Amino acid sequence: MQALHHPNAPAAVGPYAQAIVAGGFVFCSGQTPLVPATMRIEALTIEDQTRQVLANLATVLSAQGLGLSDVVKTSVFLKNFADFARMNAVYAEVFGAHRPARTTVEVSRLPLEALVEIECIAVLPADAR
Repeated sequence: MQALHHPNAPAAVGPYAQAIVAGGFVFCSGQTPLVPATMRIEALTIEDQTRQVLANLATVLSAQGLGLSDVVKTSVFLKNFADFARMNAVYAEVFGAHRPARTTVEVSRLPLEALVEIECIAVLPADAR
């Protein structure tokens, strides 16, 4: 098991790793829409927050030479399920034709009052396992 850290992704704000490599997979901790340079949520809309979250996940994955196209599963946590369609439109735009498995749930509260948090699991290439 190996912990991953990318200096251009938001630093962990608790006792956890940005991601863990284990068993041929990369398990990314949930990302909120923190801007790495400021460690603040600057986006106000669900669309902009979703873009920032997915950019943060892509940055974490890049620490292992991976990208969003290597993601096999995501879990999306929404503060308000009424935002689902707008989040989903950005999610579809960013992932393009790639369609990982996904779970989406509404939660009562997210860190720093974020509107969305997403975690993911990515698969390592066969030669890296």
